[in-house]
Amino acid sequence: MPKYHDELDAVLRALADPTRRAVVERLAQSPAVVSELAAPFSMALPSLMQHLRVLEDAGLITSEKHGRVRTVSLRPGALGVLHLWLDEQRTPAERQADRLGIHLTRTNPKET
Repeated sequence: MPKYHDELDAVLRALADPTRRAVVERLAQSPAVVSELAAPFSMALPSLMQHLRVLEDAGLITSEKHGRVRTVSLRPGALGVLHLWLDEQRTPAERQADRLGIHLTRTNPKET
């Protein structure tokens, strides 16, 4: 089991919900205020805040409050643990094929 399994578990749990995935997809474009994030969902604001808390606890987002406005951002590198785990799951055959592709690209440059 990798050393980062607790962090990975939290990220996977957070992303298991379609509402939270939609929020992450939206925040990948740019930061947003909570009311903007809530607009596409038919749920009460406290319910969305619970989703945001799960994402924040998993380390996927950060938020800042300025006056009465809370701005939410996707944390840079937040999905890195997921990418690392997925890369470790690749089969040796996939890795070998990748190395072969790199080798062929280097030894046979495209003809112009």
